[in-house]
Amino acid sequence: MPALLYPEIAKNRTNTRFWLKKPILQLGSVGTDVLELQKLLTRRGVYTGPIGGYFDMSVRDAAIAFQHRVFLKEDGIVGALTWEALDKGAPVNMPILRYGSKDGAVITLQWVLQRTGDYQVSIDGDFGDRTEAAVKSFQESHGLVVDGIVGEETWNALSLAHDRVHSRERLPLSG
Repeated sequence: MPALLYPEIAKNRTNTRFWLKKPILQLGSVGTDVLELQKLLTRRGVYTGPIGGYFDMSVRDAAIAFQHRVFLKEDGIVGALTWEALDKGAPVNMPILRYGSKDGAVITLQWVLQRTGDYQVSIDGDFGDRTEAAVKSFQESHGLVVDGIVGEETWNALSLAHDRVHSRERLPLSG
């Protein structure tokens, strides 16, 4: 099941960003861009296979594992957002969440916070008092600014914590 379903086109980016110049890669792709992908997946710790420039099932599985880690659609297709996240080594294009937020991203947040032990009630997609308390608990235990707002730094920490705790679980459908 995919995580957050964001379009594979990064908005408001300039053409100087390398990931916008990269082709969409998938099972069966070949060439130097696949070589680069294999190196990036290796650097991100999700690929241990040969660096040969062929997008096979092991590359697809590594791409899915990385997409899972950074809350992207888990389809094994490497488009602009996956390239950007590989370059950055962290989630990209994630919304800022705070008290009162209600959407699929809140479901993903609550799901990850359940697995880290910070959120112990049912997942409802509503960023209320309990979710805010869980975010603050997570932020405090990870040395972040404790403000209850889920921005870039908190998403990054959630990604790393989620990867350590349950690297093989799938995120719930949202959107």
